[in-house]
Amino acid sequence: MTETVPTRKTTPPKRRYAKLAANENREDYSLRFAAHSFRRWRPAVVATTALGGIAYLADFAIGASIVFSYGFTSGVLAILAAALVIFVTGTPIAAACAKYGVDMDLLTRGAGFGYFGSTLTSLVYASFTVIFFALEGSIMAQAFDLALGVPLPVGYLLSTLIVLPFALYGMGALAKMQTWTQPLWIVGLVLPFVVVAVREPGRLAEFASFGGTEGAGSQFSAIGFGFGMGVALSLIGQIGEQADYLRFMPEKTAENKRSWWAAVLAAGPGWVILGAAKQIGGALLAFLALGAVGEAHALEPIAPYLEAVKPALGPVALTFAALFVVVSQIKINATNAYSGSLSFANFFSRVLHRHPGRVWYVLVNCGIALALMEFGAFALLNKILGFYSNVAIAWIGAVCADLLIVKPLGWSPRYVEFKRAYLHKVNPVGFGSMVFASAVSITAYFGAFGEFLAAFSPLLALVIAVVCVPLLAWLTGGRYYLARPNTVQTGELRATHNCTVCGDAYELPDIADCSRQQGAICSLCCTLDATCHDECQKPGASPTSLPMPTFHPPT
Repeated sequence: MTETVPTRKTTPPKRRYAKLAANENREDYSLRFAAHSFRRWRPAVVATTALGGIAYLADFAIGASIVFSYGFTSGVLAILAAALVIFVTGTPIAAACAKYGVDMDLLTRGAGFGYFGSTLTSLVYASFTVIFFALEGSIMAQAFDLALGVPLPVGYLLSTLIVLPFALYGMGALAKMQTWTQPLWIVGLVLPFVVVAVREPGRLAEFASFGGTEGAGSQFSAIGFGFGMGVALSLIGQIGEQADYLRFMPEKTAENKRSWWAAVLAAGPGWVILGAAKQIGGALLAFLALGAVGEAHALEPIAPYLEAVKPALGPVALTFAALFVVVSQIKINATNAYSGSLSFANFFSRVLHRHPGRVWYVLVNCGIALALMEFGAFALLNKILGFYSNVAIAWIGAVCADLLIVKPLGWSPRYVEFKRAYLHKVNPVGFGSMVFASAVSITAYFGAFGEFLAAFSPLLALVIAVVCVPLLAWLTGGRYYLARPNTVQTGELRATHNCTVCGDAYELPDIADCSRQQGAICSLCCTLDATCHDECQKPGASPTSLPMPTFHPPT
């Protein structure tokens, strides 16, 4: 694969990006279409890197919390039902991000939210990365405390600092780290369950009749099932982190079609299969350790894990358990910090028309997460995740409905348009559906419509979003998807034009025609322009004088 060489600049550029923002080896096309020339990894490498991001142990804590609260039957069924919803909604999103080379934010813009409408979802997604960074960092700090006696506040700081190098250097460093640590992580994940199966197979039957620690009982409870499902559905935003890697998938061809789809399904929605297994497995380990460590510590993954491997590893059990936890948390929190930086960068670039570089937002993401850890976010696990899932699922449901229903029906463009030059500020189809679904489900969550709808409020949000999106698209005739036709059309996706503002060369999917500059403008320079006031979308705007080849979305 050859790199595109920019043409010689004849005049000084009108904008110079900060050094960090101009370095794509660190920037990773954070606010752009991922150029084909940058997508140099094989599908299997992209999938391995993406799956490394699900090494987190919050699954253990979430599963234990659900089963302890609602009992084995209701809890396990809730975990499995949530996994099914996450897989179904995640599949079209993963495929679209891999196909069009866009992250979750850019996809949301073109899937019914509009240019500024998706700033809300940028914050929702950023909140997801911050919340889970704090939860995972808390688990790492618990390991430092148990193994080395490091006080938790100091452990929180160490767990934050240790992931910074990987998140700062982007996809290249992350791919290497995830690949190198994968064998150790797999061995560490499987070991405690092998030990339990060999030494205590009879305890599995006891676990299956476990009624929880709060009097829920071992029988099925619809209310417990609903609340447990709501907690598990908070993980629906994980598809955004998977998409941040999947946008680097190589172009799908006849030769790589099978490996391409295998990688997309495995690294996209496929994460939830292992995720659900980890939640149930985490609940099992917590149940087995309950008598030895007590309920509070049983909900902290390090203590049950240590109790499970002790019989097999003896005096080195604590060292191995701590190493496994630290490696797991580095793998996931590097991803949380990386994905959070993309989301924060997208939000602030549109609001402030400035972009100092993605790496600065790594520090913002980690700083907020550190504050949450110091304030004890781990102790509020169920409440935080149960509330958050109402908003997250409304967003994902709206995007999914656009991709699966509205685009095939022709009520929205069949490709993903993410550039400011062609988008309305707010598209009421996706944005309106998400806001309405979130408002109703949050109201239900706080008990306004009774206990049953309170328990199933996340599913209520999903149903409302999925129904409202095609309804609004039909009522509006799809006219809020594009503010004007995209005249930059090409049959060669790798063809480049120099941006008339920054002077750099970009592939055609990242280029717009600018009436103000009378030439091509890259998507980021278009985003950062605070003076044009969307001149190109106004009636009578003069067309660009730059001849552009024709553009056809990738098939």
